[in-house]
Amino acid sequence: MAPAPAKYPTSALIDGQWIGSSATFAVLNPATGAEIAQVPNLGAKETKAAIDAASGALPAWSAKTAKERANILKRWFELVTADTEALAQLMTAEQGKPLTEARGEVAYGASFIEWFAEEAKRAYGKTIPTTVASRRYVTIKQPIGVVAAIAPWNFPIAMITRKVAPALAAGCTVVVKPSEDTPLCALAIAKLALDAGVPPGVFNVVTTMDAPAVGKVMTDDGRVRKLTFTGSTAVGKALYRQSADTVKKLTLELGGNAPLVIFDDANLEQAVAGAMASKYRNAGQTCVCANRILVQSGIYDRFAAALVDAVAKLHVAPGTDAKSTIGPLINADAVAKVETLSKDAVAKGAKVLTGGARSKAGPLFYEPTVISGVTANMDIVREEIFGPVAALMRFETEAEAIALANDTPFGLAAYLFSQNLSRAWRVAEKLDAGMIGVNEGVFSNEVVPFGGVKESGLGREGAAEGLEEYLETKFICLGAIDA
Repeated sequence: MAPAPAKYPTSALIDGQWIGSSATFAVLNPATGAEIAQVPNLGAKETKAAIDAASGALPAWSAKTAKERANILKRWFELVTADTEALAQLMTAEQGKPLTEARGEVAYGASFIEWFAEEAKRAYGKTIPTTVASRRYVTIKQPIGVVAAIAPWNFPIAMITRKVAPALAAGCTVVVKPSEDTPLCALAIAKLALDAGVPPGVFNVVTTMDAPAVGKVMTDDGRVRKLTFTGSTAVGKALYRQSADTVKKLTLELGGNAPLVIFDDANLEQAVAGAMASKYRNAGQTCVCANRILVQSGIYDRFAAALVDAVAKLHVAPGTDAKSTIGPLINADAVAKVETLSKDAVAKGAKVLTGGARSKAGPLFYEPTVISGVTANMDIVREEIFGPVAALMRFETEAEAIALANDTPFGLAAYLFSQNLSRAWRVAEKLDAGMIGVNEGVFSNEVVPFGGVKESGLGREGAAEGLEEYLETKFICLGAIDA
């Protein structure tokens, strides 16, 4: 067994205490299959205890001034930043992404802590002109309460800090359920939060293999006033339904089917670089990956050839390999899905230009792939690939591109490449997505709102909007002013 770094815990966190269990599950390195650690396999009882702790800690934490909470978050940011290399090594071990990407994610995750430390002091209310001379109207912002946060495996630090940092900044307390594939990163950043001065019970982490049982406790408990979830649309819909009885506020960041549209007037080099960054980052395992690459006929062949050349330079290897640019997929199901989608496309007439098979690097590695001649009847167009496969579709007109791009129930991200400013603006307005990249393949950061439309979710994370998700607006009417 290759143990997890000793400086980080392998126990769950409830009310400031590191909690073990006789029932445990293994955390595996997807690149090698080696066991990294055993962590507690907790259930409904422990989840309730975590909610008890968060509820008990809420009054004191919410009573702190915004500046007091901000100072603690700043220390947390500094500790995470100082531990960048150790956290990156841990992330690569349990998630698989190349170390260069892991280091980038640590910085990305830390940026949310820093941003919301600053935003904590800007939870402004307002005064409203009165309608009656003897009254005064004001609004104030208050923390919504206990927050349940369910995080995914593909960005095991950033997807937690993007939820926890604004919650803590607003004065809320949290119970986090990390993915069973990547619990160690969650426990590591929780430890650093405690080291920074976050009080017991304010930040709790429940590790489990029984996500439905833990999620049910979170949704059923009326003390949990907010649920934030990043993951599949199917699970998001189930949590949405389960939260109805207690009328929780929800932030749902669900699946995507991002189109990347390349017009004839695009800068070819720019378009290839953008497609590479969007499609192959984290081995294609991001919810904003270009799932369908729509290319206008006049540039289609040149783009396809240039993309194949770029893909040939990618290096498939474990994330600890200094040359690695494509790490493993997270598990066997992920590899099987990518393989099935690719085979379906080929069976229906598409052509593999490069890749198209499992890699010799290991059982969870898949070759970076480009498939040409993809059409709307193929499963690869309808389903989220979540792997290193670029599916190229040909289009003729701007109107056709918009219709193809919007022909999906999802609407998280979309991309377009064009040197024509009028076209870029016009098409960006018409694409049904919450985020649009124009001549850019990667756009997410802490200062901009992240989220989708249609079945890609509800609410926004990051930016000023991200803090609002954890606040309630209270109206106060002051009467008898002239008495």
